[in-house]
Amino acid sequence: MTQLSNKQNRDFKDKAALAGVWASAALTIVFLLWVVWHILSNGLSHVSWEFITSSYTRIGEASGIWAMIVSTVYMVGLSLSIAAPLGIMTAIYLTEYAKPGSKLVELIRFCVESLAGIPSIVYGLFGMTFFVTVLGLGFSILAGSLTLSMLILPVIIRTTEEALMAVPMSYREGGYALGSSKIYTIWRLILPNALPGIVTSIILSTGRVIGESAPVFLTAGMVTQIPESVLDSGRTLTVHLYKLTQELFTQHEWDQAYATATILIVLVLILNLITKFIATRFDKHTH
Repeated sequence: MTQLSNKQNRDFKDKAALAGVWASAALTIVFLLWVVWHILSNGLSHVSWEFITSSYTRIGEASGIWAMIVSTVYMVGLSLSIAAPLGIMTAIYLTEYAKPGSKLVELIRFCVESLAGIPSIVYGLFGMTFFVTVLGLGFSILAGSLTLSMLILPVIIRTTEEALMAVPMSYREGGYALGSSKIYTIWRLILPNALPGIVTSIILSTGRVIGESAPVFLTAGMVTQIPESVLDSGRTLTVHLYKLTQELFTQHEWDQAYATATILIVLVLILNLITKFIATRFDKHTH
């Protein structure tokens, strides 16, 4: 009788825990859909082809955001091209080459964790001091991208490291047993199986780059023009939205802010889909 009671108690706890997990997942989805619906319902009606492709002058006149879209794409592409290779190679070193428990590994991980905890405005101040002033890059896409690459580097390193550690050791042992070199085993066996985690790190980094404003306007500036090179200044969509929210005095300005937020959400979705598509194609090619 006691064993039956204990079993019923365990079953009840299991069901309660499962219900809590499902409720948490459902609540997360509800919050996401709520935010997306609120932005799209208020901004989608104010998005037009002219709004997307025209140039921005000032509120109340031509208020297009094409220059901001171009600057945002430049910033995302350049930041990821700098941070992703460094982060992935650092994670490979920590998991595949470094001696476990060594002082160097502990130091690198401490530095990564410390970088992850620094507020973004501090990165912006450093970028403005070092990249903009000391290196003489000025307020430019390059200075902003270098600053943001430092900001997202810890995310890429930690997420990629966890993805590599999740690959079973038997994959490595099997590759070495067949006479494969270490680099070949990593490239052909380890990385393809860790690709979902690496893609996750890139998606998280993409959202972080697009969502930052303080480090961007301190390093890339706020010029509303299409940058002709990475040494030109530019205004990203997030910085533009930040500037709009400081001038919300009329309904037209509210409409512009919601329309910009709508484009921002759609752009994040498109970039994430492109990243997943590239990862899928790469995964099929490696297999």
